[in-house]
Amino acid sequence: MAGTEAASMTQRLVAVILDAARPYDRLIIGGVAHYAREHGGWSLYVEEDPLQKLPDLKRWHGQGIIANFDDRQVAAAMRGLTIPVVGVGGGYGWYEPASGTPYIYTDNAAIGRLGAEHLLGCGFETLAFYGYPRTTTSGWSEERAASFESAATQAGRPCHVFTGRHATARRWEDLQDELMSWIAKLPKPVGLMACNDVRARHVLEACRSLGLRVPHDVAVLGVDNDEMICDLTSPPLSSIDQSARRIGYEAAAALDRLMQASGRSKRRSQSAPPQPVVIPPIGVIARASTDTTATRDEAVLVALHHLRRNPWRRPDVAAIAAEACVSRSTLENRFRTVIGRSIHEEFVRLRLAGLRRLITDTDLPLKAVAIRASFPSVQYMTTFLHRHTGLTPARLRAVERRRGPAA
Repeated sequence: MAGTEAASMTQRLVAVILDAARPYDRLIIGGVAHYAREHGGWSLYVEEDPLQKLPDLKRWHGQGIIANFDDRQVAAAMRGLTIPVVGVGGGYGWYEPASGTPYIYTDNAAIGRLGAEHLLGCGFETLAFYGYPRTTTSGWSEERAASFESAATQAGRPCHVFTGRHATARRWEDLQDELMSWIAKLPKPVGLMACNDVRARHVLEACRSLGLRVPHDVAVLGVDNDEMICDLTSPPLSSIDQSARRIGYEAAAALDRLMQASGRSKRRSQSAPPQPVVIPPIGVIARASTDTTATRDEAVLVALHHLRRNPWRRPDVAAIAAEACVSRSTLENRFRTVIGRSIHEEFVRLRLAGLRRLITDTDLPLKAVAIRASFPSVQYMTTFLHRHTGLTPARLRAVERRRGPAA
């Protein structure tokens, strides 16, 4: 008994109530585990069976819970608990702001804009979005669709949005029949964003059945960057990293603060309920499913070639215009018309994506990353990254990389 009491004094028992079978939830769990390893003193409870996500709260004597409030049963079980709770989710479902429970979720509007920008950057004159039919928890899909469509409209591009009647693949043939019917009627080529990687896989299968070439006829972009899906699809799937690991990490940090405060005082705080924390996406992880340029404008193709060949070097627009045999103003205007943003804005977008990969996918010291990415100093690189992502290089690497924080 004494040994058990000593262990409870040194370790906080934390339940992570998410569905480990879902890609988004798995990534959040990874972020929580990262925080626990980094700070120590945590013992995590994660139920492997998705049908048994909840511990027996009458017998489980833990110090804190991280829970997905997109699940009605889970949200109901959290009501009335006296231990600290932090919620995560897609921004919809059964979270109650007045409850005082901290809530961390995805910036769905930013994800939709990011997807449209990526496909516009590939030169598509027609965009499309495939989401989920409306439910209590699918508002995140609708929000991404609305933001995607708005970005397409602002760029002067038509956008086609489709949800279908089926939210799961249980009726696979019916799901595929209605999806193929929609895709077959879309103007080609088309840049298509799905609300998540699972839905994007459905699109890839529909394109295969229709004999459509990906990415030349239909470029496909998902969300979640679930490597099990992205690397095993044919072709490999481009996807938006929505920073689910950071959501888990920030949820764990918030819970840690609550548990420490609870340990100092048993009285409930009389301050105003905390505001939900929205986590922005990291960026597009480009793979073969969007590796194309859907434009016949030779001047724009020349500019894109220069930008993609060396995303670190600030483009000499005058030299590119001379190579394309057009004036600088003509090149700038035609580039913005086709791509939907300026040459400089496309340069920043590509540089940011490349920098993100160097920081999260390599063990290079940050000084070496700055040199390779053509920044004059780590401080300059830090300012650039923080301006566009809200994170420092060290923070990005610590939160997002798969092998844990750098030494």
